[in-house]
Amino acid sequence: MLAPVVKGVLLGLILSISMGPVIFAILKQSLTKGKQAGYIFVAGVSASDISLLFICNVFASWFVLILDHKALVALLGAGFLLLTGLYTLFFKKIVLPVIDADNGPSYRKRDYLGMFMSGYAMNTLNPNVFLFWFAWTAAIGTLAADAANPIHYKLLVFVPCLVVLLLSDLIKVTLASKLRPKLTEKNLVWINRISAIIILIFSAALFISALQYA
Repeated sequence: MLAPVVKGVLLGLILSISMGPVIFAILKQSLTKGKQAGYIFVAGVSASDISLLFICNVFASWFVLILDHKALVALLGAGFLLLTGLYTLFFKKIVLPVIDADNGPSYRKRDYLGMFMSGYAMNTLNPNVFLFWFAWTAAIGTLAADAANPIHYKLLVFVPCLVVLLLSDLIKVTLASKLRPKLTEKNLVWINRISAIIILIFSAALFISALQYA
């Protein structure tokens, strides 16, 4: 049963290197708020992937309904990214945090909850992520139908996929944290601006997609 595991690893690699706002958000969280904040954000992204994969496998009969409203899904994603980008660009206060030797600044539990939910929401409201899971769930489901144990086959594909995704995001946090001690307030301002502009670009792209779906 090595073939489904290989498929899962390849799927994880494909999604981990795909360009999207989540990648830049992970790097920004890690650079500006510390390694712990980056890990919490990644945990939210990973929880979102698990949720979407669960929905795609269990509620397959709902796909037709969801696809009938893909313009609405794209608009919701575009709206969320637009608000996030505008807030980051114009309203978010730029403060250079005190750097701890190991983990960066300390936060309250509700701050960590906010970071987790931010990662969860940004990943969940990205239609491209949902379409990725939708397409591959359908494809793997077709292959699993011919297997002796379809559920076991799916687990052999998707568990390695999720593990690869999580590891790749954790690596991004670790690499970003090594650059963090070199941060200056000026660099922090530019990181914030670049991140906001990238998020706004993705928001515009999703809005255009929504118009095409309509």
